[in-house]
Amino acid sequence: MSGDFIDSNIFVYLFDETDPEKRRTAESLIRTALEVGSGTISFQVVQETLNVLTRKLVVPITLEDGRRFLDQVLLPLWSVMPSQGLYQRGLEIQARYRYGFYDSLILAAALGAGCTRLYSEDMQAGQRVEGIQIENPFAR
Repeated sequence: MSGDFIDSNIFVYLFDETDPEKRRTAESLIRTALEVGSGTISFQVVQETLNVLTRKLVVPITLEDGRRFLDQVLLPLWSVMPSQGLYQRGLEIQARYRYGFYDSLILAAALGAGCTRLYSEDMQAGQRVEGIQIENPFAR
């Protein structure tokens, strides 16, 4: 598969009442990923997103809303599961590119899924890592 890998921070902006522009950007990107089937995420993105939405927002979403978001948004995009190879590749990326372990694991998941672009606000926009272009969709 080729396409776009979406980091958890993009999903969190769907619930950000303080930055309407980022919220609109996140909505557009995720809607397109769902409609066109161009997006993918990993187990890590599911875990991080649900943790932030149900525990760390100023006003967390309810568990019922969390289940609905999981069913309607996250599950349709989820294709990368943990594996020994994923963790090994994550460590290799960490050693080579000096990203933190969890960011390296995101990169390893995106590479394993055959993605060509990684949408993230947390990594170095413009950098290419082994065939993946990192893009911050909020930077203009």
